[in-house]
Amino acid sequence: MKTNIFFCGYSYHTNGYHSQHKSGYPVYLFRLQTEGLSEVVVKGRKVEIKKGDLLIIEPGDHYELLVKEGQNCGDYHLGCEGSWINAWWRSSDIDNISQIGVDDKLLTLWRQIMMEKRRPSSSQNEELTGYLLRALCLYLERAANETVPSFIYPYSVSQMMRYIEEHATTAFKLEDVARHIGLSVSRSVHLFKSHVGKTIIEYAHEIRLSAAIEQMKYTTLTLEQIADDCGFGSYPYFHRVFHKKYGVSPGVYRRLDME
Repeated sequence: MKTNIFFCGYSYHTNGYHSQHKSGYPVYLFRLQTEGLSEVVVKGRKVEIKKGDLLIIEPGDHYELLVKEGQNCGDYHLGCEGSWINAWWRSSDIDNISQIGVDDKLLTLWRQIMMEKRRPSSSQNEELTGYLLRALCLYLERAANETVPSFIYPYSVSQMMRYIEEHATTAFKLEDVARHIGLSVSRSVHLFKSHVGKTIIEYAHEIRLSAAIEQMKYTTLTLEQIADDCGFGSYPYFHRVFHKKYGVSPGVYRRLDME
């Protein structure tokens, strides 16, 4: 399923900017606002776009972008088309405009596509670029679904969940999570538990256990090594958490899985 990327870049406007496509935008446009404010008109609706807003335009959509004089504005953007993008967009439930925040991992992925597109055409790897774009789309979809308008989780809670998912296999502290979102430890702990229904440590344990099971299945690492790699610190602690969750020891679980 071929996908073409026509452009991928970053823009920063300081003196105003206006662009319009009244006859319809020719390809899919992905635009993530990273700084400042702008206004867009999509399908006849004018909307103010702020930092962290993701805009997706379909081919044929009427689209206008306005950055007012004196208003600084930064954004990442990408234009593409292809059968995979068509299928993905039809199956996804992303709105044209979603608040997803500005995530370093997402921007790193976006920049990687930018660097690939800047290579001379003779040295570009279309297969690699295609997979990077698919990863970007799936990442955007997950980010949008975590911060949908119905607010399944408040934005600060989603940010805590992302931080824990990224750092679960390291020895992070509650203070690290709280510092990440700029709240006190007590407020962060209460907010997380009230919305997710489990503590920060319980959520981290779920991720650590999932990582441990993958290593138990697909590697020959010892259980002590797995306990250390997955953030439990010691095998006795890993054993206690694992047995409480699954009712058997890690060793028994591993043997049963191999039978």
